[in-house]
Amino acid sequence: MGFGDYPVEYNPQKHGPYDPARFYGKQDIPLAQVKLGELGAWFGRRNKSPNAMVAAISRAFWRWQHKYVQPKRVGVAPFFQVVVGSSILFYILNYDRITSHRNYKYH
Repeated sequence: MGFGDYPVEYNPQKHGPYDPARFYGKQDIPLAQVKLGELGAWFGRRNKSPNAMVAAISRAFWRWQHKYVQPKRVGVAPFFQVVVGSSILFYILNYDRITSHRNYKYH
């Protein structure tokens, strides 16, 4: 699979129009339904390649887009999600500088 190509598992006759938010690979048990004893085997069946990680992030982004950003009547939810997410990110990035400005009481 090259950059900009469809996934290898995608078949237009079987799946219909391409949806970037859908996983076209072999279906497996969802994580919420995996029992504790089967957890190691479940993680062993995952594809851990960099391409698979990028594809999973891309699918998550498109699912978020379809749910919050692209409906007919968009609310303020995506705006606040981006604001809160960026606030948390910049807090984590600047945590060392923020903690050095604490007001300590000296007795």
